[in-house]
Amino acid sequence: MSIYQKIVHQKQNHQKSLALLLDPDKVEIDALKKLAIKIKKTKADYLLIGGSLLKKDTTNKLIKKLKKQVKIPIISFPGNPQQISKHADGLLFLSLISGRNADFLIGNQVVAAPLIKQTNLEIIPTGYMLIENGHSTSVEYISNTKPIPRNKNDIALATALAGEMLGLKMIYLEAGSGAKEHVPIKMIQNLAQNLQIPIIVGGGIRSKKQMLEIFNAGADIVVIGTAFEQNNW
Repeated sequence: MSIYQKIVHQKQNHQKSLALLLDPDKVEIDALKKLAIKIKKTKADYLLIGGSLLKKDTTNKLIKKLKKQVKIPIISFPGNPQQISKHADGLLFLSLISGRNADFLIGNQVVAAPLIKQTNLEIIPTGYMLIENGHSTSVEYISNTKPIPRNKNDIALATALAGEMLGLKMIYLEAGSGAKEHVPIKMIQNLAQNLQIPIIVGGGIRSKKQMLEIFNAGADIVVIGTAFEQNNW
């Protein structure tokens, strides 16, 4: 069963999944054994590898070493084409559909496509949507796009529906790394009631209580990054 087939199967059976987001710039390669133990304790279903910047060229090394330590799927979550690793199991092929910056909507994807074609990565086309969280985030700055306002459920739904109609296989609602507030519950509920494809929610989730609220709202996968890095999970 492919990664995407598993995600769809879990959605159909009302099963929820936890994904951990690791930023290669923030991971100490020499401490991977401790990190692997920490990952296993969370009982996460997936590992996402990526970040807004790439200050250290350690992505490939990190993924290869992690694959020896953990057995869950490792999925590339690239901020740019340089972060794509052929050593991962899959790739979220992201299109920033909430913004109007052509580079992140289709430009980087065109550059990356010939390189990805040469790999054995499982490609999962994903609509990436930035949602306002209370302050500016790295993703917002790097992508030079404005997030969808928190109170604009109609715009969020229309954007997600357009992504689904274009053939994207998942929608990723992102409040941003270290966000003050996570994606609004009502927005998640609205999308879950109207979309057929899986919904991922990340950013600003600091507790298991918040995670359960987001799951109950209709998210299929919750992504934890900063809380995991800060040992708050």
